[in-house]
Amino acid sequence: MRKFLTFFLLSMAFLSAIAFWYWRGNIYSKEVLKIEILGPEQVQAGDEIDYTVKFKNNGKVRLESAELVFEYPGNSTPIEDTQQRVTKKLEDIYPGEERTAVFKAIGIGKENDTLQAMASLFYNPKNLKSRYESKTNLTTKITFVPLTLEFDLPVKAEQGGDLSFTVNYFSNINFALENLHLKMVYPSGFTFQIANPKGLDIAEWSLPALTQANGGRVNIKGLLSGTQGERKVFKAQIGVIKDSGFMVLKEVMGSIEISEPSVFISQMINGSQAGSVGVGDLLHYEIYFKNIGATALEKKFLLIKLNSDFFDLNSLKTENGSTGQGDNSIIFDWKDIQSLRFLDASEEGKVEFWVKTKDASFSRKIENPILRNTVSLSGVEKAFETKLRGKVDFAQKVMQDNSTSTIYTVLWQIKNYWNGLNNAKVKAFLPDNVKLTGQTSPQDAPFTFDSTSREVVWSIGDIAAYQGFDSPVILTFQIELMSDDLASSTMPLTMPLIGTANLTAVDIFSGTAISESSQAIDTSTYAR
Repeated sequence: MRKFLTFFLLSMAFLSAIAFWYWRGNIYSKEVLKIEILGPEQVQAGDEIDYTVKFKNNGKVRLESAELVFEYPGNSTPIEDTQQRVTKKLEDIYPGEERTAVFKAIGIGKENDTLQAMASLFYNPKNLKSRYESKTNLTTKITFVPLTLEFDLPVKAEQGGDLSFTVNYFSNINFALENLHLKMVYPSGFTFQIANPKGLDIAEWSLPALTQANGGRVNIKGLLSGTQGERKVFKAQIGVIKDSGFMVLKEVMGSIEISEPSVFISQMINGSQAGSVGVGDLLHYEIYFKNIGATALEKKFLLIKLNSDFFDLNSLKTENGSTGQGDNSIIFDWKDIQSLRFLDASEEGKVEFWVKTKDASFSRKIENPILRNTVSLSGVEKAFETKLRGKVDFAQKVMQDNSTSTIYTVLWQIKNYWNGLNNAKVKAFLPDNVKLTGQTSPQDAPFTFDSTSREVVWSIGDIAAYQGFDSPVILTFQIELMSDDLASSTMPLTMPLIGTANLTAVDIFSGTAISESSQAIDTSTYAR
C-alpha cells in the first residue's frame, strides 16, 4: 500500500511539472510589445503636429491580426484623415521587429489647453486565441495662440448715455479658421441697440473664414447705466464651432468707469419736446446745453448731424452755424458763439436751426420713419429720435349712372403711406333728398347707415403701411335722388348728393390721430 501511494504521488508531481511547463510555454505578457507616441510637448495654436507612433515586438512569438487605432486630440483637425479615430490593419509583427506610423494634425485651442493623442495596438500572439491590447498616449500643451482679440472701449462713459465700442480681431495663425464665431458677455446695465455687422442675436456673430494676416471688427452700440464710479466689465470670446460645441481660442475683458456727464444736452422742436412731426412741416430746432461739471468749458465746437431720408436738407438754415448746400451736418464754432467760447459751471447755452420734412413720394418704401439727429459737445454725444406721423390720401367722388338721371355712385378711395393705421373710419351725411339703393362694392364691406342721423359709416379697421399705395383701397355705393323732389315745380337747380366725407384713424407708430376730409358734392360738382 505504501509503495502504491509513493508511486501515485510521484506521478502527480510529474504531471504537474508537465502542466507547468506547458503553461509557461504558452503564457504571454503584453509588456513585450513596446508602444509609444513621439511628438512635441509644446506647440502654438495652428501648428502642424506630427505624431509618430512607434512600436516594437520584444517577444519571441509572432503577433498576428494586428490593428493600430489612433485617436487624434478632440480639439485638433486631422490633415490626412477625415475622422478623429483611425484604425489601420497591420501585417504580422515578427519578434524583434520595430515599425512606425505617422499621423498629422493641426492643433487648436486657447492658451494652456492640452492636446491628448492616444494609440492602441490590438493583436493575437501566435498559437493563442486571446486578444491583447497595448496602449499609450501623449499630452501636448498649447503655449501661445497667435490670434489677437481686443476691445476699443472708452475709458469712461456717462451714466445713462450712449456707448459705442468696437471688438477687433486679427489672426496670424498659419491655418484658415472656419466656423469662426464671436461671443459677447455684457455687464448689467448695458442695453444693446445695434451692431455692424448684424449678429445671430445681440451677443453672437458668425464670422467669415479667417486666414493668416487677416482680421475684422464688430461695432456695437447701446446704452450704459450704473452708479458714478462703478466699473462695467465687458468680455469677448472668439472661437470655432466644432462638434456642435463652441471651442474658445481667445478671450479678452475690458472695463469702463461710469462717470458723471459734464454737459447736459436737450432739444425742443417748434417750442415743445415733440414726439412726432408731420410731413411738409418746417421744424425749428432749439438745442440747449448746460455745463453740469465743476469747471468751465472753453473754446468748444458743437456738431449736429441729421440722419433721415425724410429731412429736406436743401431747406436747412441756421444763423450762427456752418453748413453746406445739401449737407447733413452743422458745425457751431466757439469763435461765433459766446456760450461755446466760455461756459461756466451751471450756465446754459443754446443754438438753433430750421429744416423742413419732405412732402413727397419716395422710391423706397420706408416704414415707420424716424428723424434722427445727434448733438456732440465736449466729448458728450446725445442722440434724439422723432417719429414722423403717417400720411394718407383720401378722396370722395360721385359719378352719375348713364342709364338714369337719378342714380349716382359714390366712390371713397384711400392711399396710405409709411405708417400703419388703426381704427380707420370714413363718415359722411346723406341729405334728406337722397336715399341708398343697397348696391355696395365690395358687398361684404363693413358699411352702415343710420336712418335717424342719416350718417353713412365705412368701418375699415386696420390699414397697413403702404396699403393702397399701388392700388387704392376703394368702397363704392349707390345713392338715388328722391322722385318727389324731382317732380316738384320748386326744385332747385342744384341739389346736394352727399356731405363732406371725413377719414379718421390712429397712426399706430406715432400714436397720433389722423384726419383727412373730402368736400361735399352736389349735382353741379359731381364727376361727369
